Amino acid sequence: MQNKRDLPWRETKDPYQIWISEIMLQQTRVASAIDYFNRFLKQFPTISDLAQAEEQEVLKLWQGLGYYSRARNLHAAAKIIQLEYHGIFPDSYKEILKLKGIGTYTAAAIASFAFNLPHAAVDGNVYRVLSRLYGINKAIDSTEGKKYFQTIASETMGNAIPEIYNQAIIEFGALQCIPRSPKCDICPLLANCFAHNNAQVDQFPVKSKQIKTKNRYFYYLFLSCKSRFLIEKRKKKDIWENLFQYPLIEYDKPISTNELLRTSEWKELFGNMELVIHSVSENVIHKLSHQNLHTKFIHIEMDIDKMKNKYGYAIINHSEISEYPFPKLIEDHLNKMTKNNP
Repeated sequence: MQNKRDLPWRETKDPYQIWISEIMLQQTRVASAIDYFNRFLKQFPTISDLAQAEEQEVLKLWQGLGYYSRARNLHAAAKIIQLEYHGIFPDSYKEILKLKGIGTYTAAAIASFAFNLPHAAVDGNVYRVLSRLYGINKAIDSTEGKKYFQTIASETMGNAIPEIYNQAIIEFGALQCIPRSPKCDICPLLANCFAHNNAQVDQFPVKSKQIKTKNRYFYYLFLSCKSRFLIEKRKKKDIWENLFQYPLIEYDKPISTNELLRTSEWKELFGNMELVIHSVSENVIHKLSHQNLHTKFIHIEMDIDKMKNKYGYAIINHSEISEYPFPKLIEDHLNKMTKNNP
């Protein structure tokens, strides 16, 4: 393909490397994924290396990519491959699809790119190209729609070489038939494109569900004593599971600092302890997929050893930050605090 992008995972037939790239590219732009891909393979060059790693090490390397369940599933699947497949990546679509965190698109991509198996890979780019080309008004987020597009993609692929066909149509969607302002004037499929010929390019692909954005209100407590401060691991099934953060009070609505001090959560944490509130940040809005986190950081100077003994928080200093995986929101605040406390 003369117009394909020069990407590191395109230079290999190693299913492990292709797998890593495909997982990283879920919800992540190509430009952002390249450096992470190279660092990840340097740290974990084989499935065995990944399987034997500690989860905290994997999450730290993933830090900043977001959607951390991808990394946890990747780690879990590597252990399964190591245990059940003797460290050898399975070479059939059916077996690949069984691995944790791998859906129909990813399984088809690995099967075709690594083993040239005849499975059409249908991602967002492919949905867009096919829906516009054929004028398909079935919702891509419905079960019926997904099955229909999979059938159309397979029929369109026909007897073409699977690896080349899948890469070509994905690239075409990524570079030519882009979501907004597609390059229709130089499109080789223009004469046969339903969406263009009916002036409906912006109406495809069709989605049926509009997921409402949820607002959450986070009050992070940066509890410090000189260069030492408290952190905790997020354990419940929620965003950032198993990443580290400051002690947190989450409230169901925005409240003032004075109101926060009167909440039962605050009283349960501190009781009658003597505290010095050093500063309260401006509201920071951190946007996730379908969530807006309205966040304030309350910097409190206190005897943090009392908190550790009471609640089991970890106490670290600024020189130990690199050992822990943090959400981007916390990482940005830490960077700011580190500059102030070199």
